[in-house]
Amino acid sequence: MAAQNRQFSAHAGPPGIDDLGALLRTCGLRLNAAQLEQLWLYHCLLREHNPELNLTRVHNFANMVLKLYVDSILPADMVPLPSPLLDLGTGPGMPGIPLKIYRPEIEMLLGESRGKRVEFLHLAVERLGLEGIRVVAGRIAAHFEEPVAGVITRAVEPVTETLERVRGCLAAGGQVLFMKGPHCDAEIAAAGDRFKGAYALSLDRPYRIPHTRHQRRLLVYRRLDEPLYSRKAKAMIEHPVRTITSSQNTHFKEMKKLLTGRGVRKGGKALVSGGKPVGEILENHPDRCEAWISSAGQAPPPPHSPPQLMWFQLDPGLFDELDVSGTHAPLLLIRLPEIPEWHPNEGFPAGCSVLIPFQDPENVGAAIRSAAAFGAAQAILLAESAHPFHPKALRASGGAVLSLPLRQGPALGDLPEDLPIVALSAQGPDIRTAAFPPAFGLLAGLEGPGLPELWRGRAVSIPIRAEVESLNAAAATAVALYEWRRRTG
Repeated sequence: MAAQNRQFSAHAGPPGIDDLGALLRTCGLRLNAAQLEQLWLYHCLLREHNPELNLTRVHNFANMVLKLYVDSILPADMVPLPSPLLDLGTGPGMPGIPLKIYRPEIEMLLGESRGKRVEFLHLAVERLGLEGIRVVAGRIAAHFEEPVAGVITRAVEPVTETLERVRGCLAAGGQVLFMKGPHCDAEIAAAGDRFKGAYALSLDRPYRIPHTRHQRRLLVYRRLDEPLYSRKAKAMIEHPVRTITSSQNTHFKEMKKLLTGRGVRKGGKALVSGGKPVGEILENHPDRCEAWISSAGQAPPPPHSPPQLMWFQLDPGLFDELDVSGTHAPLLLIRLPEIPEWHPNEGFPAGCSVLIPFQDPENVGAAIRSAAAFGAAQAILLAESAHPFHPKALRASGGAVLSLPLRQGPALGDLPEDLPIVALSAQGPDIRTAAFPPAFGLLAGLEGPGLPELWRGRAVSIPIRAEVESLNAAAATAVALYEWRRRTG
């Protein structure tokens, strides 16, 4: 490297295009006259605009040729370049512009988010007369869905972040080329753990920039799974699609009403959030699924979704209004099952019936989840109860609300005192000594006021430390169900 610098500093005048060609040849790179003129013009543009735009911190001629242009071109001689190829985080155009000059047949996209550099890239593309190359202004993220066969980057962000960023645009079987430093083993390990089944490392090749001490590694990842744009295209064939961009849209207004228990009760529908509950309901209760609701960059309805499933694509702001749990994942619109009434005179079936008076929808959902988990016969929703299909109740139930028989019961104060009920309170005999009838109701009190006096005097308690006043009602229900199941097997 020092010898190269001495060679060009010994010239009577500044280095010229012939010096550029000579230095490239010492690195094994041969450009024809037209290519050499384009690269020289690019070099001159960099030098001209660098003081104003801070395009590069490399100023010495030989260093610019070796560390910028040669470094950009070398991957083209190591692997076949896919096309179209996205240069992610190209900055002033590297490696994309030197690669395009060297391999003019490659269709190139230059991805850059910084405004001044975007202006420079447009100028360079125009002045160099390059065809089949385009500047993509703005930050490339997972919602960017323009199909590309490959991505190349000299950016310093971790491998995992780049692989995530290009999931929206990289084709199945496409390649991501990373021009990394030599010490990237931890990044490779992290990518292998996070993207198992989605990407495979197909090349890990160390190399050195000629005439320098700079060691590099070319990592190439091949995509194994199907990109979002491809899955969306297939889903659009299988499901009717409607795009919603206005809050005045009739469908959106109806969806928004479902964020309250009253709206759920009146509409007979509910919004399900969370990847696991949504997936389980799609699989186990397809007849109840009416619509898939997503935003930009989110997954389409999965394969084998019921054919009657509508697909609503919402503007991000509108979707966020519905995503009250903040899952940032698609929602599922379902039709509610009928909840038949339960009358005290019919008694309880064998086993445990969980009586739910809770007004907090999350407590309702948690109690239903525990009831399903411990094998309760049914859940009886008392008149005070929040709606079990309120979005917060649905999320807390983990989807169990559709797998457990639900009944609608009377008010807490209207339960006859001769019913076989095991009531829970902060005072009373230890539940571990209580008898569980063959058929009974399990009753925890309302949040705050607790049990009516009638049941408080006959309640059992869960032993807790004296300095803690009481358990959360849904947590107490879960503990009591565990004790019952532990004894009955």
